[in-house]
Amino acid sequence: MVGKTKRGKGTKIMGIADRHGLPLALRTESASPAEVKLVEKTLDERIVADVPERLIGDKAYDSDKLDEQLMQNYGTEMIAPNKENRRIPTQDRRPLRRFVRRWKIERLFAWLFNFRRLVVRYEYHAENFQGFVHLAAAVILLRYL
Repeated sequence: MVGKTKRGKGTKIMGIADRHGLPLALRTESASPAEVKLVEKTLDERIVADVPERLIGDKAYDSDKLDEQLMQNYGTEMIAPNKENRRIPTQDRRPLRRFVRRWKIERLFAWLFNFRRLVVRYEYHAENFQGFVHLAAAVILLRYL
């Protein structure tokens, strides 16, 4: 989440990274909606044609409805640890071992926030801020080459 703006509580940057931590999809949205509701919109913003086989998320993405939607619409498996208040656990230990690789998306956000323009949102219009997010992603991809 990025800091408070003139229009409300702030802006979320949703992202999907590959196994190297490079950006595959980035989307900005208001800070109000939950992350679970933004996963499919973020998948639609991807810059590559292929849909990832697996998505790794934190406990906020633990939702049976989201798991079913991703499997039906994209054929993607959602790997997220169960919330503490879940009555019937749905994740077993085998796919959950991949959760330790979640640091790669955190590293992507650390790379993104090296660009000061993304840490504090100076832009009034959301399209301009989205453009700067994509520009930062392009710089990150060019540095990897």
